[in-house]
Amino acid sequence: MTSTAQSVTQTNELPLSKVSGSLAVAMGTDILFGYQKAWMEDKAIVKIAEKSRRTGLTFAEALDDVLSAAAAANGQNTYYLGSDKEMAKEFIDACAFWAQKLNMVMGEVEEGIFEEKDPDGTKRSINTFEIKFPNTGKKIVALSSNPRNLRGRQGNVVIDEAAFHDKLDEVLKAAMALTMWGGRVRIISTHNGVDNLFNTLITQARRGTKKYSVHHIPIDKALKHGLYKRICLVSGQTWTQAKEDAWLANQVDFYPTQEAANEELYCVPSQGAGQYLSRRLRERALSDDCKVLRYEAPTDFESWTEEQRVKDVATWLEQNLDDLLSGLNPDLTHAFGEDFARKGDLTVFSIGEINQDTSLTVPFMVELRNVTYEQQKQIMLYICDRIPKLRGLAFDATGNGGYLAEAASLKYGTELVDSVHLSQAWYREWMPKLKDYFETDNIALPKDQDVLDDLGQIKLKNGIAQVDKGKNTGTDGNKRHGDSAVSIAMLIRAAEMDGSAIEYTPLPSKAQQAANSLRPDHSDDFASDRKAAW
Repeated sequence: MTSTAQSVTQTNELPLSKVSGSLAVAMGTDILFGYQKAWMEDKAIVKIAEKSRRTGLTFAEALDDVLSAAAAANGQNTYYLGSDKEMAKEFIDACAFWAQKLNMVMGEVEEGIFEEKDPDGTKRSINTFEIKFPNTGKKIVALSSNPRNLRGRQGNVVIDEAAFHDKLDEVLKAAMALTMWGGRVRIISTHNGVDNLFNTLITQARRGTKKYSVHHIPIDKALKHGLYKRICLVSGQTWTQAKEDAWLANQVDFYPTQEAANEELYCVPSQGAGQYLSRRLRERALSDDCKVLRYEAPTDFESWTEEQRVKDVATWLEQNLDDLLSGLNPDLTHAFGEDFARKGDLTVFSIGEINQDTSLTVPFMVELRNVTYEQQKQIMLYICDRIPKLRGLAFDATGNGGYLAEAASLKYGTELVDSVHLSQAWYREWMPKLKDYFETDNIALPKDQDVLDDLGQIKLKNGIAQVDKGKNTGTDGNKRHGDSAVSIAMLIRAAEMDGSAIEYTPLPSKAQQAANSLRPDHSDDFASDRKAAW
């Protein structure tokens, strides 16, 4: 290891009045801002700070870590995880500054290398900066990157600018293991989008599902506690309220958009890179009363006989969907939306009830994975034949999706079925209508993480909202590409159709169902029992 004490000496030469930080805890002064005091006094096992830029919180954290490492009893090591070498160096210099101001015995700042092996076997070298406290045997280690393996170590963990770590979930998993023996975890960051894990943790903590402490430090709070007065002191200016107001206005103007300023200064997470529906809007539409039913065909499904496939699907339908279908309100009109896939991705059926106030409730959705064309047709017809007052069906007829769209058109008539070929023109017309349903609270969807995430795949591209076909991973570990979002968009299209609804008739008897379920071609299932709408 090589010594890097030069920067420590330079820091030590600064007069106290010029230091943006605090000695309040250790020296009983009023230099410490109120939010810094609150942060240091909070001894929660896990605490999170969502903060504005340059508010001095990491500087206060450095003081707290020095006091912990130098404590005669119950002291702890600290492992600081920054996002780059410069951040790590700044933090360790801040720690060295505090240690010297408090006349604590410490060794020189040492630079070294932390070796880590990735899951694929690749080795990586991470720069480290370290201060040892010989009187206690404790140390503070600042790392230039975010190692995922902290096991075998013990102490506190500080994750700085956490929202910008590439694999925050893996870092947290490793960090939380240190709490078993008394370690504590500090998560500090500005925001980086509403769908970032950092924001998710804050949301969970505020809902009470995670026992984390949350500190909210926007720029206006920092100013109220004296941030700009400190800036004036350091720069030799006289403070006035007018100058502070003008300074804040200039800070906001520096950012290219108001959204960027809100995120960086006021702790308001942005909707992300081109994200169309905010997480708040999506979550507001979710209901415990709505369900998602999932059917994945066995791996050898294609080798079964047609009779076996029909029977297996018919059994699943009867066991899982009959009660839901019979529970649909016969006095309301209904719509049906579909997104098609054959292998790998999902086919998704969305069933919607159009309420008296024109709002849309989705009692259930059906997801199919690796299901053959004929069995998708079987499931689609089984559902649609039992939906009361079916007024519209919309299908993604792009590519092979035309198969189900054609089958529905032949059965229910072209005036009730819209075979959609997805295009920018279609998205330009229908995505604003979809968004309106969310903004006016006129849609209720299944409370399901995959549905929530799929809707987050609607992104703005060249000013047009469309479903991003990039792959993401569902809760089951399988790949998705916004499948349910397309289905919901199709459902809204179907709900807006003007066709005359197919009149509702009671479900056929079990004997009729059994007889029809064994027929290889379901294109005429229960046709004699239904009144045509065309």
